[in-house]
Amino acid sequence: VPSPHGARIDPYYWLRDDTRKDPEVLAYLEAENAYTHAALAPVSSLERTLRAEMTARVAQEDASAPVFENGWWYIRRWKPERQYPILVRKRGALDAPDEVILDANERAKDHAFFNFYGTTVSPDGRYLAWTEDTVGRSQLDLRVKDLVTGELLPDTVSNITPSLAWANDSRTLFYVGKDETTLRSRYVKRHLLRTPVSADVLVHDEADGAYYTSVGETKSRRYVQIAMRSTTSNEVRLVDADDPAAPPRVFLPREPRHEYALDHDGTRFVVRTNWEAQNFRLIEVADGADPADKRTWRDVVPHDPDALVGGFDVHEAFLAWNERRGGLQRVRVLPRGAALAESFTPEANDPTFVMSLHDTPDLGARTVRWSYASLTTPSTVFELDIASRRRVVVDETPVPGYDATRYTSEYVHATAPDGAKIPVSLVRAKGTKVDGTAPALVYGYGSYGYSQDAAFSQHVVSLLDRGWVYAIAHVRGGSEMGRAWYEQGRQQHKLNSFTDFIAASEHLVATRYAARDKVFAWGGSAGGLLMGAVLNMRPDLYRGVIATVPFVDVVTTMLDASIPLTTNEYDEWGNPADKAAYEYMLSYSPYDNVGAKPYPSLLVITGLWDSQVQYFEPAKWVARLRALRTDENLLLLETDMRAGHGGKAGRFDKVDQWARRYAFFLHVLERPDWRAARGQWP
Repeated sequence: VPSPHGARIDPYYWLRDDTRKDPEVLAYLEAENAYTHAALAPVSSLERTLRAEMTARVAQEDASAPVFENGWWYIRRWKPERQYPILVRKRGALDAPDEVILDANERAKDHAFFNFYGTTVSPDGRYLAWTEDTVGRSQLDLRVKDLVTGELLPDTVSNITPSLAWANDSRTLFYVGKDETTLRSRYVKRHLLRTPVSADVLVHDEADGAYYTSVGETKSRRYVQIAMRSTTSNEVRLVDADDPAAPPRVFLPREPRHEYALDHDGTRFVVRTNWEAQNFRLIEVADGADPADKRTWRDVVPHDPDALVGGFDVHEAFLAWNERRGGLQRVRVLPRGAALAESFTPEANDPTFVMSLHDTPDLGARTVRWSYASLTTPSTVFELDIASRRRVVVDETPVPGYDATRYTSEYVHATAPDGAKIPVSLVRAKGTKVDGTAPALVYGYGSYGYSQDAAFSQHVVSLLDRGWVYAIAHVRGGSEMGRAWYEQGRQQHKLNSFTDFIAASEHLVATRYAARDKVFAWGGSAGGLLMGAVLNMRPDLYRGVIATVPFVDVVTTMLDASIPLTTNEYDEWGNPADKAAYEYMLSYSPYDNVGAKPYPSLLVITGLWDSQVQYFEPAKWVARLRALRTDENLLLLETDMRAGHGGKAGRFDKVDQWARRYAFFLHVLERPDWRAARGQWP
């Protein structure tokens, strides 16, 4: 494999087939699948039991919280035994009859894989646009439906993203196309309904490979936004939504290390910015002012070194935003015209939880909406009247048979090798003793600044009911403790993510939440990198691990600019053209650090059509582990030949996936560990 620092020898590089048609490669993956199926055959009955338990906790019939937009209420409904939602709307009032606008089950019925994204209705309510994936590669197809006639328009574009935006004429649709090779969201085009797509106009082409592109509408519907985003900087360009053919104008030109996002409430722009504000702040720019002149900025929510300002929602009557403090996310609300001291946040009743603001489209709304969940509390959507402060429940996620009073959650802290305090959210059944005998499953991610919040998972209940403890390690690389938490877990500080996770696992043992020989772990995507790294660093700490779609061949991937995501992620991992970055990535890359030593049991899951972590990374990793490891514990590779990064999308397909994973964990717990049988462990 070519490298600016000397050629790399990769004996398993032959497993890379970008066409996904090579008979030898496909046969290899199918043979691994057959081996995995045979290895897990002894727990097929347990898997069926788990599937039945989890399915019983899925409400066969359910509906989302209704959302009001342009005179209509929009709702998603789920029907018994159906995998996908049915989108309906009601004109004017919630007691009006349903009008079905999209039945995703009908769209899916002829496909082995199906998912849909980005549903958006034109301002006049006549057209529904959305994108579909029938492969799993995230190369989506545009669909448009006339809601008056029921006609599916021939206006179809392929290899696009879910990002769509309407102009105010309800006939012009902006979409984002992908680079044919790297699949980077690269260019924006403007399409006029019922005209050939060959006539679509190129509005913006982002040549810088570090940036991804998206489109959206401002809340005021005055502008269509074209947003370019890299890991550490942004730029937004605005198109007059009443004049979609007008050229975009730059709101704020991109600058190194400046990230911003904006919305417009009819009289002003509200901007979330990290300019002179590591944890971000919210500022306003009046209509007519020059945003590039930072003297025109006025703080609405000043910078707070102890609170990270997240996503926000603008309305005529109020401003609301997500605020992360002490590792936990709350919602804060500021009525229009009130002083910041008059802002308020709803109460929380759990030691660890997550509140998430719902960005509702009605600019004139006088109510704020948010969801609340915890490790013991299923998601509940609340709505609060800004004037009266009266709060009502507008939606509760039903979990049949679940009794929250049987479980308890806690928020504890582990100490990392450098002294940092690592938050850990955990949950257990109240009957599970804290005496060092329980098995524990630890989850982690720790990349891109994505925080892993303590939300409810009905699948986890099947472990809790069997005496397990479930824990989330909020390691550096996420943003749980603020932006600095992210900075301390990326590029030349990436090792902190791994040592944090190890410290969290050790803490559970030291505080007797977990038995020393019953610690399990899982992570996916960049969390799969976390799994691979900690397996090489401390294989003795874990009994069993699952790594889903794991990013494990860090150096080879980052050396190849043709692989999706690579150029956009130099600011996350480093550019291996730089010798220091190359050596640092090489020091932790899971594939490069597999050693001749015993490992715990491992299940690796990937998708043939994954566009984010290519299937050959986990396939090569497993092959190298087979060649070098000195143990005979389970080492399994499962490749979904008809799916991509997220696996199957149907709600009962998801249940099948979790039943299989938990059957693996329970099987490993019951079978003898090869290391223990030889006195090598724990």
